[in-house]
Amino acid sequence: MLKNLGLVLVAFVGGIIGSWVFQQYLSEELSFKNPERFSISEEIPMSQVRHLAPAEETSQNIMSPVPDSFVKASENSTNSVVFIKNFSGTDSRRYSIFDYFFGQGMAQQTVSTGSGVIFSEDGYIITNNHVIEKAETIEVIHKKRTYKASLIGSDANTDIAVLKIEADNLPAIEIGSSRELNIGEWVLAVGNPFNLTSTVTAGIVSAKERQINIMGGEFPLESFIQTDAPINPGNSGGALVNVNGELVGINTAILSRTGSYTGYGFAVPVDIATKIANDLIRYGEVQKAIPGIEIKEISPDLSEEMNLQSLDGVIVSHVIRNGAAEKSGMKVNDVIVKIDGTEITGKGSFEEALSYYYPGDKINVSYKREGKLNTVQLTLQNLLGGTGVIKRSFYASALLGAKLETINAIEMDRYGIPYGVKISSMTRGYLNDLGFGNGFIITDINDQPAKDPEKVGKFLEEFSGQLRVEGLTPAGRSFAQSYSVR
Repeated sequence: MLKNLGLVLVAFVGGIIGSWVFQQYLSEELSFKNPERFSISEEIPMSQVRHLAPAEETSQNIMSPVPDSFVKASENSTNSVVFIKNFSGTDSRRYSIFDYFFGQGMAQQTVSTGSGVIFSEDGYIITNNHVIEKAETIEVIHKKRTYKASLIGSDANTDIAVLKIEADNLPAIEIGSSRELNIGEWVLAVGNPFNLTSTVTAGIVSAKERQINIMGGEFPLESFIQTDAPINPGNSGGALVNVNGELVGINTAILSRTGSYTGYGFAVPVDIATKIANDLIRYGEVQKAIPGIEIKEISPDLSEEMNLQSLDGVIVSHVIRNGAAEKSGMKVNDVIVKIDGTEITGKGSFEEALSYYYPGDKINVSYKREGKLNTVQLTLQNLLGGTGVIKRSFYASALLGAKLETINAIEMDRYGIPYGVKISSMTRGYLNDLGFGNGFIITDINDQPAKDPEKVGKFLEEFSGQLRVEGLTPAGRSFAQSYSVR
Protein backbone atom coordinates (compact mmCIF):
# COMPACT_ATOMS: atom_id res chain seq x y z
CA MET A 1 0.00 0.00 0.00
CA LEU A 2 2.80 2.43 0.99
CA LYS A 3 4.71 1.48 -2.12
CA ASN A 4 1.75 2.33 -4.40
CA LEU A 5 1.20 5.62 -2.58
CA GLY A 6 4.84 6.51 -3.12
CA LEU A 7 4.57 5.83 -6.86
CA VAL A 8 1.52 8.08 -7.14
CA LEU A 9 3.31 10.88 -5.25
CA VAL A 10 6.38 10.63 -7.49
CA ALA A 11 4.22 10.73 -10.63
CA PHE A 12 2.32 13.76 -9.32
CA VAL A 13 5.50 15.71 -8.53
CA GLY A 14 6.99 14.74 -11.91
CA GLY A 15 3.89 16.07 -13.67
CA ILE A 16 4.15 19.41 -11.92
CA ILE A 17 7.85 19.75 -12.79
CA GLY A 18 7.16 18.80 -16.44
CA SER A 19 4.35 21.37 -16.71
CA TRP A 20 6.64 24.06 -15.28
CA VAL A 21 9.40 23.24 -17.78
CA PHE A 22 6.91 23.38 -20.66
CA GLN A 23 5.52 26.71 -19.47
CA GLN A 24 8.98 28.28 -19.08
CA TYR A 25 10.70 27.03 -22.19
CA LEU A 26 8.29 25.68 -24.81
CA SER A 27 4.92 27.40 -24.73
CA GLU A 28 6.07 30.71 -26.22
CA GLU A 29 7.76 28.98 -29.14
CA LEU A 30 4.71 26.84 -29.90
CA SER A 31 2.33 29.77 -29.71
CA PHE A 32 4.10 31.55 -32.52
CA LYS A 33 4.83 28.54 -34.67
CA ASN A 34 1.16 27.50 -34.62
CA PRO A 35 -0.93 30.64 -34.19
CA GLU A 36 -3.90 29.02 -35.90
CA ARG A 37 -4.38 26.79 -32.84
CA PHE A 38 -5.89 29.68 -30.92
CA SER A 39 -9.47 30.73 -31.46
CA ILE A 40 -11.04 34.01 -30.44
CA SER A 41 -12.51 32.41 -27.31
CA GLU A 42 -9.26 31.08 -25.90
CA GLU A 43 -7.45 33.05 -23.22
CA ILE A 44 -3.77 33.46 -24.09
CA PRO A 45 -1.37 34.35 -21.24
CA MET A 46 0.26 37.75 -21.61
CA SER A 47 3.65 36.05 -21.46
CA GLN A 48 2.89 34.56 -24.86
CA VAL A 49 1.95 37.84 -26.56
CA ARG A 50 4.59 39.76 -28.47
CA HIS A 51 4.08 43.49 -28.83
CA LEU A 52 5.47 45.28 -31.85
CA ALA A 53 7.53 48.38 -31.25
CA PRO A 54 5.98 51.70 -32.35
CA ALA A 55 6.29 52.27 -36.09
CA GLU A 56 8.98 54.92 -35.76
CA GLU A 57 11.18 52.54 -33.72
CA THR A 58 11.09 49.59 -36.12
CA SER A 59 13.86 49.11 -38.60
CA GLN A 60 11.39 48.91 -41.48
CA ASN A 61 7.77 49.99 -41.57
CA ILE A 62 6.13 47.84 -44.24
CA MET A 63 2.62 49.18 -43.60
CA SER A 64 1.61 52.37 -45.36
CA PRO A 65 -0.24 54.96 -43.28
CA VAL A 66 -4.01 54.49 -43.10
CA PRO A 67 -5.71 57.11 -45.30
CA ASP A 68 -8.03 59.56 -43.58
CA SER A 69 -10.82 58.18 -45.78
CA PHE A 70 -10.66 54.86 -43.90
CA VAL A 71 -11.24 56.72 -40.64
CA LYS A 72 -14.24 58.52 -42.11
CA ALA A 73 -15.64 55.30 -43.54
CA SER A 74 -15.26 53.56 -40.19
CA GLU A 75 -16.91 56.38 -38.26
CA ASN A 76 -19.82 56.47 -40.71
CA SER A 77 -20.51 52.73 -40.69
CA THR A 78 -19.51 50.92 -37.49
CA ASN A 79 -22.45 52.22 -35.44
CA SER A 80 -24.84 50.80 -38.04
CA VAL A 81 -23.69 47.18 -37.67
CA VAL A 82 -25.34 44.86 -35.14
CA PHE A 83 -24.77 41.42 -33.62
CA ILE A 84 -27.43 38.76 -34.26
CA LYS A 85 -28.19 35.61 -32.25
CA ASN A 86 -30.34 32.84 -33.72
CA PHE A 87 -31.90 30.38 -31.25
CA SER A 88 -33.38 27.13 -32.61
CA GLY A 89 -34.64 23.87 -31.18
CA THR A 90 -36.49 25.53 -28.30
CA ASP A 91 -40.15 24.79 -29.13
CA SER A 92 -41.30 22.03 -26.76
CA ARG A 93 -44.15 21.02 -29.08
CA ARG A 94 -41.63 19.76 -31.61
CA TYR A 95 -40.28 16.97 -29.40
CA SER A 96 -41.74 13.73 -28.15
CA ILE A 97 -41.74 12.51 -24.56
CA PHE A 98 -38.86 10.20 -25.47
CA ASP A 99 -36.61 13.19 -26.25
CA TYR A 100 -37.03 14.49 -22.73
CA PHE A 101 -36.88 11.04 -21.12
CA PHE A 102 -33.46 10.46 -22.67
CA GLY A 103 -32.33 14.05 -22.12
CA GLN A 104 -32.33 14.93 -25.83
CA GLY A 105 -34.92 17.69 -25.72
CA MET A 106 -32.62 20.16 -23.98
CA ALA A 107 -29.62 19.09 -26.03
CA GLN A 108 -31.31 20.12 -29.27
CA GLN A 109 -31.12 23.85 -28.56
CA THR A 110 -28.55 25.55 -30.75
CA VAL A 111 -27.36 29.13 -31.01
CA SER A 112 -25.77 30.57 -34.14
CA THR A 113 -24.59 34.12 -34.64
CA GLY A 114 -23.85 36.68 -37.31
CA SER A 115 -24.00 40.35 -38.15
CA GLY A 116 -26.58 42.71 -39.58
CA VAL A 117 -26.88 46.25 -40.94
CA ILE A 118 -29.37 48.86 -39.72
CA PHE A 119 -31.40 49.70 -42.83
CA SER A 120 -33.76 52.30 -41.38
CA GLU A 121 -34.03 54.47 -38.28
CA ASP A 122 -37.24 52.71 -37.19
CA GLY A 123 -35.63 49.31 -36.76
CA TYR A 124 -35.41 47.42 -40.05
CA ILE A 125 -32.19 45.39 -40.32
CA ILE A 126 -30.67 43.60 -43.32
CA THR A 127 -28.74 40.37 -42.79
CA ASN A 128 -28.11 37.08 -44.58
CA ASN A 129 -30.80 34.44 -44.88
CA HIS A 130 -28.34 31.80 -43.66
CA VAL A 131 -27.75 33.80 -40.45
CA ILE A 132 -31.39 33.47 -39.36
CA GLU A 133 -32.35 30.26 -41.18
CA LYS A 134 -34.38 27.85 -39.01
CA ALA A 135 -34.50 30.40 -36.19
CA GLU A 136 -37.27 30.15 -33.62
CA THR A 137 -36.12 33.17 -31.65
CA ILE A 138 -33.89 36.00 -32.89
CA GLU A 139 -32.07 38.61 -30.81
CA VAL A 140 -30.30 41.73 -32.01
CA ILE A 141 -27.63 43.37 -29.89
CA HIS A 142 -26.68 46.99 -30.58
CA LYS A 143 -24.50 49.09 -28.30
CA LYS A 144 -24.88 46.54 -25.48
CA ARG A 145 -28.67 46.64 -25.67
CA THR A 146 -30.56 43.47 -26.59
CA TYR A 147 -33.74 43.57 -28.68
CA LYS A 148 -36.12 40.78 -29.62
CA ALA A 149 -36.36 40.71 -33.42
CA SER A 150 -39.14 39.57 -35.70
CA LEU A 151 -38.47 38.14 -39.15
CA ILE A 152 -40.09 40.30 -41.82
CA GLY A 153 -39.05 38.06 -44.68
CA SER A 154 -36.17 36.20 -46.28
CA ASP A 155 -35.02 35.26 -49.74
CA ALA A 156 -32.87 32.15 -50.23
CA ASN A 157 -32.26 33.12 -53.87
CA THR A 158 -30.09 36.08 -52.82
CA ASP A 159 -29.34 35.06 -49.20
CA ILE A 160 -30.95 38.28 -47.92
CA ALA A 161 -33.28 38.57 -44.91
CA VAL A 162 -34.94 41.49 -43.14
CA LEU A 163 -35.51 41.73 -39.38
CA LYS A 164 -37.45 44.31 -37.35
CA ILE A 165 -36.74 45.51 -33.83
CA GLU A 166 -38.83 47.95 -31.81
CA ALA A 167 -36.57 50.99 -31.59
CA ASP A 168 -36.42 54.55 -32.94
CA ASN A 169 -33.69 56.94 -34.05
CA LEU A 170 -31.27 54.16 -34.86
CA PRO A 171 -28.12 55.04 -36.87
CA ALA A 172 -29.22 53.80 -40.30
CA ILE A 173 -26.34 53.31 -42.70
CA GLU A 174 -25.93 55.51 -45.77
CA ILE A 175 -26.71 53.59 -48.96
CA GLY A 176 -24.21 53.74 -51.82
CA SER A 177 -24.29 52.16 -55.29
CA SER A 178 -22.78 48.82 -56.22
CA ARG A 179 -23.32 49.49 -59.92
CA GLU A 180 -21.00 52.49 -59.69
CA LEU A 181 -18.39 50.54 -57.71
CA ASN A 182 -15.23 49.87 -59.71
CA ILE A 183 -12.74 47.04 -59.58
CA GLY A 184 -9.69 48.27 -57.67
CA GLU A 185 -11.61 50.58 -55.32
CA TRP A 186 -10.87 50.48 -51.61
CA VAL A 187 -13.62 48.96 -49.47
CA LEU A 188 -14.06 48.10 -45.79
CA ALA A 189 -15.71 44.99 -44.38
CA VAL A 190 -17.55 45.88 -41.17
CA GLY A 191 -18.90 43.11 -38.95
CA ASN A 192 -19.83 42.37 -35.36
CA PRO A 193 -18.52 38.82 -34.79
CA PHE A 194 -18.71 37.14 -31.39
CA ASN A 195 -20.60 40.16 -29.98
CA LEU A 196 -17.45 42.26 -30.08
CA THR A 197 -17.75 45.92 -30.96
CA SER A 198 -17.82 46.42 -34.72
CA THR A 199 -14.60 45.34 -36.39
CA VAL A 200 -13.22 46.84 -39.59
CA THR A 201 -10.92 45.34 -42.21
CA ALA A 202 -9.74 46.93 -45.46
CA GLY A 203 -9.17 45.67 -48.99
CA ILE A 204 -10.06 46.35 -52.58
CA VAL A 205 -12.76 45.21 -54.96
CA SER A 206 -11.02 42.44 -56.87
CA ALA A 207 -13.90 41.37 -59.14
CA LYS A 208 -17.62 41.85 -59.78
CA GLU A 209 -20.44 39.63 -61.06
CA ARG A 210 -18.82 36.58 -59.48
CA GLN A 211 -20.70 33.26 -59.34
CA ILE A 212 -19.57 30.62 -56.83
CA ASN A 213 -22.67 28.38 -56.86
CA ILE A 214 -23.58 28.53 -53.18
CA MET A 215 -27.11 29.93 -53.30
CA GLY A 216 -30.22 27.92 -52.53
CA GLY A 217 -33.72 28.80 -53.59
CA GLU A 218 -35.64 28.17 -56.77
CA PHE A 219 -34.01 31.05 -58.69
CA PRO A 220 -30.52 31.55 -57.26
CA LEU A 221 -29.13 34.98 -58.09
CA GLU A 222 -25.35 35.24 -57.84
CA SER A 223 -23.53 38.35 -58.93
CA PHE A 224 -21.14 38.81 -56.02
CA ILE A 225 -18.68 41.58 -55.34
CA GLN A 226 -15.36 39.85 -54.67
CA THR A 227 -13.00 41.54 -52.22
CA ASP A 228 -9.76 40.80 -50.42
CA ALA A 229 -10.93 42.69 -47.32
CA PRO A 230 -10.73 39.94 -44.65
CA ILE A 231 -14.14 38.42 -43.86
CA ASN A 232 -14.41 35.69 -41.24
CA PRO A 233 -17.22 33.56 -39.74
CA GLY A 234 -19.43 35.88 -37.68
CA ASN A 235 -19.14 38.67 -40.24
CA SER A 236 -21.93 37.21 -42.39
CA GLY A 237 -24.65 39.81 -42.85
CA GLY A 238 -22.26 42.67 -42.10
CA ALA A 239 -21.53 45.72 -44.24
CA LEU A 240 -19.16 46.21 -47.14
CA VAL A 241 -18.69 49.97 -47.43
CA ASN A 242 -16.82 52.35 -49.70
CA VAL A 243 -14.34 55.01 -48.56
CA ASN A 244 -17.26 57.31 -47.66
CA GLY A 245 -18.77 54.70 -45.34
CA GLU A 246 -21.68 54.09 -47.72
CA LEU A 247 -23.08 50.58 -47.96
CA VAL A 248 -22.10 48.86 -51.23
CA GLY A 249 -22.64 45.22 -50.27
CA ILE A 250 -23.75 42.69 -47.65
CA ASN A 251 -20.90 40.36 -46.67
CA THR A 252 -22.04 36.81 -47.35
CA ALA A 253 -19.37 34.21 -47.99
CA ILE A 254 -15.70 33.30 -48.06
CA LEU A 255 -13.91 30.84 -50.31
CA SER A 256 -11.84 28.70 -47.99
CA ARG A 257 -10.69 25.14 -47.40
CA THR A 258 -10.11 25.81 -43.70
CA GLY A 259 -13.26 27.70 -42.65
CA SER A 260 -11.24 30.86 -42.06
CA TYR A 261 -10.50 33.72 -44.40
CA THR A 262 -7.90 32.89 -47.06
CA GLY A 263 -8.11 35.88 -49.38
CA TYR A 264 -11.48 35.64 -51.09
CA GLY A 265 -14.60 37.28 -49.70
CA PHE A 266 -17.95 37.79 -51.41
CA ALA A 267 -20.75 40.31 -50.85
CA VAL A 268 -24.25 40.70 -52.28
CA PRO A 269 -24.30 44.02 -54.21
CA VAL A 270 -26.23 46.67 -52.30
CA ASP A 271 -28.40 47.57 -55.31
CA ILE A 272 -29.71 43.99 -55.27
CA ALA A 273 -29.92 43.78 -51.46
CA THR A 274 -31.92 47.00 -51.08
CA LYS A 275 -34.37 46.00 -53.80
CA ILE A 276 -34.92 42.66 -52.06
CA ALA A 277 -35.23 44.34 -48.64
CA ASN A 278 -37.73 46.94 -49.86
CA ASP A 279 -39.83 44.21 -51.49
CA LEU A 280 -39.89 42.16 -48.28
CA ILE A 281 -40.84 45.19 -46.20
CA ARG A 282 -43.55 46.45 -48.56
CA TYR A 283 -45.03 43.22 -49.88
CA GLY A 284 -43.66 40.39 -47.74
CA GLU A 285 -42.48 38.77 -50.97
CA VAL A 286 -39.71 39.49 -53.46
CA GLN A 287 -41.24 40.88 -56.65
CA LYS A 288 -39.15 38.84 -59.06
CA ALA A 289 -39.58 39.78 -62.70
CA ILE A 290 -39.04 36.88 -65.08
CA PRO A 291 -38.61 36.95 -68.87
CA GLY A 292 -39.91 33.40 -69.30
CA ILE A 293 -36.63 31.68 -70.12
CA GLU A 294 -33.87 29.64 -68.53
CA ILE A 295 -30.29 30.36 -69.57
CA LYS A 296 -26.79 28.90 -69.34
CA GLU A 297 -23.23 30.19 -69.58
CA ILE A 298 -21.30 30.09 -72.84
CA SER A 299 -18.42 27.67 -72.38
CA PRO A 300 -15.54 27.36 -74.87
CA ASP A 301 -16.98 24.02 -76.01
CA LEU A 302 -20.45 25.49 -76.58
CA SER A 303 -18.95 28.46 -78.36
CA GLU A 304 -17.11 26.17 -80.76
CA GLU A 305 -20.12 23.88 -81.22
CA MET A 306 -22.43 26.82 -82.02
CA ASN A 307 -19.78 28.67 -84.02
CA LEU A 308 -19.97 31.75 -81.79
CA GLN A 309 -17.40 34.51 -82.07
CA SER A 310 -17.38 35.43 -78.36
CA LEU A 311 -17.82 33.93 -74.90
CA ASP A 312 -19.86 36.96 -73.80
CA GLY A 313 -23.62 36.62 -73.41
CA VAL A 314 -25.85 33.75 -72.28
CA ILE A 315 -27.63 31.01 -74.19
CA VAL A 316 -31.37 30.37 -73.90
CA SER A 317 -31.73 26.76 -72.72
CA HIS A 318 -35.51 26.62 -72.14
CA VAL A 319 -38.50 28.76 -73.09
CA ILE A 320 -41.44 28.68 -70.66
CA ARG A 321 -44.86 28.08 -72.13
CA ASN A 322 -46.97 31.25 -72.37
CA GLY A 323 -44.08 33.29 -70.99
CA ALA A 324 -42.90 36.69 -72.17
CA ALA A 325 -40.04 35.29 -74.25
CA GLU A 326 -42.24 32.79 -76.07
CA LYS A 327 -44.75 35.54 -76.91
CA SER A 328 -41.94 37.63 -78.39
CA GLY A 329 -40.71 34.78 -80.59
CA MET A 330 -37.47 33.90 -78.75
CA LYS A 331 -36.22 30.33 -79.06
CA VAL A 332 -33.81 27.86 -77.49
CA ASN A 333 -30.15 28.58 -78.45
CA ASP A 334 -30.72 32.31 -78.92
CA VAL A 335 -27.70 34.16 -77.50
CA ILE A 336 -28.67 37.17 -75.34
CA VAL A 337 -26.04 39.93 -75.52
CA LYS A 338 -27.83 43.04 -74.12
CA ILE A 339 -30.71 44.02 -71.84
CA ASP A 340 -31.82 47.64 -72.24
CA GLY A 341 -28.40 48.50 -73.58
CA THR A 342 -26.49 46.80 -70.75
CA GLU A 343 -23.84 44.39 -72.01
CA ILE A 344 -24.41 40.81 -70.84
CA THR A 345 -21.08 39.09 -70.22
CA GLY A 346 -22.38 35.99 -68.45
CA LYS A 347 -25.00 34.52 -66.16
CA GLY A 348 -24.09 36.85 -63.28
CA SER A 349 -24.57 40.04 -65.28
CA PHE A 350 -27.78 38.66 -66.84
CA GLU A 351 -29.33 37.90 -63.45
CA GLU A 352 -28.19 41.20 -61.95
CA ALA A 353 -29.57 43.19 -64.89
CA LEU A 354 -32.99 41.57 -64.44
CA SER A 355 -33.00 41.88 -60.64
CA TYR A 356 -33.73 45.62 -60.70
CA TYR A 357 -37.01 45.30 -62.62
CA TYR A 358 -40.58 44.63 -61.49
CA PRO A 359 -43.33 42.53 -63.07
CA GLY A 360 -45.03 44.58 -65.77
CA ASP A 361 -41.84 46.45 -66.73
CA LYS A 362 -40.92 46.40 -70.41
CA ILE A 363 -37.34 45.66 -71.43
CA ASN A 364 -35.51 45.48 -74.75
CA VAL A 365 -33.58 42.25 -75.21
CA SER A 366 -30.91 41.99 -77.90
CA TYR A 367 -29.97 38.47 -79.00
CA LYS A 368 -28.16 36.71 -81.80
CA ARG A 369 -29.66 33.90 -83.84
CA GLU A 370 -27.57 32.28 -86.55
CA GLY A 371 -25.22 35.25 -86.47
CA LYS A 372 -27.96 37.85 -86.92
CA LEU A 373 -28.63 40.45 -84.20
CA ASN A 374 -32.30 40.88 -83.20
CA THR A 375 -34.00 43.07 -80.60
CA VAL A 376 -37.42 42.40 -79.06
CA GLN A 377 -39.42 44.03 -76.29
CA LEU A 378 -40.58 41.81 -73.42
CA THR A 379 -43.16 42.56 -70.74
CA LEU A 380 -41.75 40.91 -67.64
CA GLN A 381 -44.04 38.62 -65.66
CA ASN A 382 -44.34 37.71 -61.99
CA LEU A 383 -43.86 34.23 -60.57
CA LEU A 384 -47.55 33.42 -61.06
CA GLY A 385 -47.49 34.34 -64.73
CA GLY A 386 -49.16 37.77 -64.40
CA THR A 387 -47.73 41.28 -64.57
CA GLY A 388 -48.86 42.76 -61.26
CA VAL A 389 -47.35 42.89 -57.80
CA ILE A 390 -48.03 39.68 -55.90
CA LYS A 391 -48.20 38.80 -52.26
CA ARG A 392 -47.29 35.15 -52.35
CA SER A 393 -48.97 33.36 -49.49
CA PHE A 394 -47.12 31.14 -47.08
CA TYR A 395 -47.65 29.63 -43.65
CA ALA A 396 -44.81 29.05 -41.17
CA SER A 397 -45.42 26.50 -38.43
CA ALA A 398 -43.08 25.53 -35.60
CA LEU A 399 -45.23 22.48 -34.88
CA LEU A 400 -44.98 21.26 -38.47
CA GLY A 401 -41.33 22.30 -38.55
CA ALA A 402 -41.59 23.91 -41.99
CA LYS A 403 -42.84 26.76 -44.12
CA LEU A 404 -45.64 26.02 -46.58
CA GLU A 405 -45.91 28.17 -49.71
CA THR A 406 -47.79 28.25 -52.98
CA ILE A 407 -45.90 27.01 -56.02
CA ASN A 408 -45.06 29.48 -58.77
CA ALA A 409 -45.55 29.58 -62.54
CA ILE A 410 -42.11 28.07 -63.20
CA GLU A 411 -42.92 25.07 -61.01
CA MET A 412 -46.35 24.70 -62.58
CA ASP A 413 -44.66 24.62 -66.00
CA ARG A 414 -41.91 22.25 -64.86
CA TYR A 415 -44.19 19.66 -63.26
CA GLY A 416 -47.29 20.15 -65.41
CA ILE A 417 -49.62 20.81 -62.46
CA PRO A 418 -52.13 23.66 -61.96
CA TYR A 419 -51.63 24.14 -58.20
CA GLY A 420 -49.83 22.86 -55.13
CA VAL A 421 -48.31 23.76 -51.77
CA LYS A 422 -44.54 23.34 -51.38
CA ILE A 423 -42.73 22.40 -48.17
CA SER A 424 -39.61 24.49 -47.47
CA SER A 425 -37.31 25.61 -44.63
CA MET A 426 -37.73 22.28 -42.86
CA THR A 427 -36.51 21.68 -39.34
CA ARG A 428 -37.36 18.98 -36.82
CA GLY A 429 -41.13 18.66 -36.56
CA TYR A 430 -44.31 16.86 -37.56
CA LEU A 431 -43.69 16.82 -41.33
CA ASN A 432 -40.17 15.56 -40.87
CA ASP A 433 -41.51 12.75 -38.66
CA LEU A 434 -43.89 11.77 -41.47
CA GLY A 435 -40.92 11.49 -43.83
CA PHE A 436 -41.37 14.59 -45.98
CA GLY A 437 -38.42 16.71 -47.12
CA ASN A 438 -37.63 20.14 -48.47
CA GLY A 439 -39.15 20.78 -51.89
CA PHE A 440 -41.97 18.24 -51.64
CA ILE A 441 -45.16 19.56 -53.27
CA ILE A 442 -48.52 18.62 -51.74
CA THR A 443 -51.24 18.53 -54.39
CA ASP A 444 -54.08 16.85 -52.48
CA ILE A 445 -54.92 16.02 -48.87
CA ASN A 446 -57.72 13.54 -48.22
CA ASP A 447 -58.77 13.94 -51.88
CA GLN A 448 -59.10 17.73 -51.54
CA PRO A 449 -56.91 20.07 -53.64
CA ALA A 450 -54.07 21.75 -51.72
CA LYS A 451 -54.01 25.39 -52.83
CA ASP A 452 -53.89 27.57 -49.72
CA PRO A 453 -50.79 27.15 -47.49
CA GLU A 454 -52.52 28.46 -44.37
CA LYS A 455 -55.50 26.13 -44.74
CA VAL A 456 -53.21 23.17 -45.40
CA GLY A 457 -50.99 24.04 -42.44
CA LYS A 458 -53.80 24.48 -39.93
CA PHE A 459 -55.51 21.31 -41.17
CA LEU A 460 -52.33 19.28 -40.61
CA GLU A 461 -51.77 20.83 -37.16
CA GLU A 462 -55.25 19.93 -35.95
CA PHE A 463 -56.11 16.74 -37.87
CA SER A 464 -56.33 13.28 -36.29
CA GLY A 465 -57.45 10.09 -38.02
CA GLN A 466 -56.66 8.58 -41.41
CA LEU A 467 -54.60 11.05 -43.47
CA ARG A 468 -53.87 10.65 -47.18
CA VAL A 469 -51.32 12.90 -48.87
CA GLU A 470 -50.68 13.09 -52.61
CA GLY A 471 -48.01 15.12 -54.33
CA LEU A 472 -44.67 15.28 -56.11
CA THR A 473 -41.13 14.76 -54.90
CA PRO A 474 -38.52 17.42 -55.80
CA ALA A 475 -37.44 15.11 -58.65
CA GLY A 476 -41.00 15.20 -60.04
CA ARG A 477 -42.06 11.66 -59.09
CA SER A 478 -45.70 11.10 -58.09
CA PHE A 479 -46.31 10.26 -54.45
CA ALA A 480 -49.32 8.98 -52.50
CA GLN A 481 -49.31 7.72 -48.92
CA SER A 482 -51.79 7.14 -46.11
CA TYR A 483 -51.02 7.74 -42.44
CA SER A 484 -52.78 7.11 -39.14
CA VAL A 485 -52.31 10.19 -37.00
CA ARG A 486 -53.50 11.05 -33.52
